[in-house]
Amino acid sequence: MSLGLFFIIVVLAFACEFIDASVGMGYGTIGAPVLIVMGFDPLFVIPAILLSQAVGGLTASLFHQRNRNVSFSSRSKDLKIFLVIAGAGTLATIFAAIVALNIPKVWLKTYIGVLVLGMGVLMLINLRFNFSLKKMIGVGIISGFNKALSGGGFGPVVTGGQIISGHKAKRAIGVTTFAEAPICITGFITYIVVKLIKQDPTPLLSRPVGDIASSIFSTSILRWDLIVALLIGVIFVAPLGPLLTKKIIKIKWHYILGPLIILLGAWVLIKTYLL
Repeated sequence: MSLGLFFIIVVLAFACEFIDASVGMGYGTIGAPVLIVMGFDPLFVIPAILLSQAVGGLTASLFHQRNRNVSFSSRSKDLKIFLVIAGAGTLATIFAAIVALNIPKVWLKTYIGVLVLGMGVLMLINLRFNFSLKKMIGVGIISGFNKALSGGGFGPVVTGGQIISGHKAKRAIGVTTFAEAPICITGFITYIVVKLIKQDPTPLLSRPVGDIASSIFSTSILRWDLIVALLIGVIFVAPLGPLLTKKIIKIKWHYILGPLIILLGAWVLIKTYLL
């Protein structure tokens, strides 16, 4: 990776995390297809997105709490929603990561393109339904599966699902930001474990620790240059997004993000099948 490309990715991560931490969506949904369009392998893009967003999500959620956008006290509704979404999403994430590593890349790119297109359309439609924790379980499963399989599709489902069911927008954004962290960490670890198993049939627990460590830091498992660039971008911007969330009262972000996400999804499909 050239130094110029490295800085471009830092700026991309900065912009996507700022949007994500501010409105509860956009980091993976925008970042993953952009990186794929730039020529990166989806199986390197997705774990890089997962790890960087876990770090960004944990940092941003602390500032959401500090700015009183959300409350994770023991009896709060926000904490209950977080636990339901994180629990259901974590299980779905493990399954989706295994699927992603065992299907043809063209299928994976197609799924990402169609998913991103669908997320953009749903944001513009702005559907509404009544709130219930059971529905949040479904939201968690769908969003966790999307996250691990495509790197995106978590925020639009979780934030949108909460808002259209009556949860206040600022609280929904804070819950989504926090819930992404454990789900992303689970997905990242699953990608590493499955890749290690596919790389060497020797039982994982019987391998020397040094060999496992060297494999993880090899270019066949992860693109650490990509990961570092993304981490730099998200760490610097994570405190700023919650501050914007606190300042803005109401903004129709779906009219801005919807068309952009639709275009990105369409471009991924065009690049996969026509270019």
